[in-house]
Amino acid sequence: MSASVAVYRSIYTEDRFKQAYGSDDNASGSLRLREKLAGRCRCSNRACLHLLRERVPIFSWLPRYKLKKWILGDTIAGLTVGILHIPQGMAFALLTSVAPIFGLYTSFFPVVLYMFFGTGRHVSTGTFAVVSLMTGSVVEQLVPSPLEINSSSSEASDFEAQRIGVASAIALLSGIIMLCMFALQLGFLSTYLSEPIVKAFTSAAAFHVTISQLQSMLGLRLPRHNGAFSLFKTLASVMENLPHTNMAELLISLVCLAILVPVKELNMRFRKRLRTPIPVEILTVIIATGVAYACSLDSTYNIEIVGHIPAGFPRPQLPAFHMFPAIAGDTIAITFVGYAVSVSLAMIYADKHGYSIHPNQELLAHGISNTVSSFFTCFPSSATLATTNILESAGGYTQVAYMIFRGKFTYPILCLCLQAVLACINVTSLRQMFLQFQDLPDLWRISKIDFVRPLKSKL
Repeated sequence: MSASVAVYRSIYTEDRFKQAYGSDDNASGSLRLREKLAGRCRCSNRACLHLLRERVPIFSWLPRYKLKKWILGDTIAGLTVGILHIPQGMAFALLTSVAPIFGLYTSFFPVVLYMFFGTGRHVSTGTFAVVSLMTGSVVEQLVPSPLEINSSSSEASDFEAQRIGVASAIALLSGIIMLCMFALQLGFLSTYLSEPIVKAFTSAAAFHVTISQLQSMLGLRLPRHNGAFSLFKTLASVMENLPHTNMAELLISLVCLAILVPVKELNMRFRKRLRTPIPVEILTVIIATGVAYACSLDSTYNIEIVGHIPAGFPRPQLPAFHMFPAIAGDTIAITFVGYAVSVSLAMIYADKHGYSIHPNQELLAHGISNTVSSFFTCFPSSATLATTNILESAGGYTQVAYMIFRGKFTYPILCLCLQAVLACINVTSLRQMFLQFQDLPDLWRISKIDFVRPLKSKL
């Protein structure tokens, strides 16, 4: 026996339903919107603390710092990178076509700011050869060198002020562009940087850095090349001037390479057994400086040394705002190159050490670094290949390494430090970037397109 149930309901149109039961669309719709907005704008202590840790990551990782485990590695890495940052900054300032002192400032202010806002634990920021070359070409175009100028005259001071004003304006505009990208949450663009592209880009940049260091290793004093195919022009110039090689500097470079390469290989192979890597870079700099001082190599064999390094901090001053229309196009290219290098390096070492980075926060970190430092006569900065590799290979664990041993006591060492030694350290630190060529057979088997991309970037 089956039972049936019948349900009778009134049929409503939308208008009859509103008449019978009313509608709160107009009355409560705006109320709900106000409640949502109020909920978003409401600030609690917990929300403030979360936002602070998210936007200023140092407050998140510093309380969890493992002092006994990490301090030794950070100390050695900080000393090594601190020694290299200053002369490297001075050398890359010349690539930017400004006085060497401004390279020192660019090696300090962005480092401090990135330590507070950056998420890459092993990324060393400061002067980068490719960014410096691009910035220098703009400076040369807008403030060309006069045919004759007295270095001690007021004209020379005005000329240097104009050049650093343009370079600082590029840094400021680059920082503003990055901050705008952060506001628009464009950090997701880094997801389009596939592993082959990242490796190809960093390897190609390593080529640029290595070739830029060849003349220091050979003791050649060559003019700088700008524009298209500047890499090949520089290499051709080095090859043409090989007969003018300073044999003393060449010998020093060969000895340094013979020491640095085997010891760095030992550090790599026995990394798990060593509590901290052998600080071969520091030892090489100290020994070479001692030999240079004892034998007066700079005066006897015409060997290039770093020279006098002035101490102190610059006074804040305004960049050349009126140059914004003239530098806008080039600055966009410089910004994307700097950000691509920075995020690529951060991704490589984050993946290697098992932590994650936040691309949007990286935009904020580098944007603040360039914006603020531009008011202290700094030119554009980014993550650097050489010092980042040195920071990681020397045993650095966190950004604490950035601030260790940047005091004035390093100045006497660096004044007599040989440029050839520093060039050798920079080149050997790029070993990991060049080893990425070993991935080419795997890329060929996986995808022919991914195989071609690194070759195009390197050529």
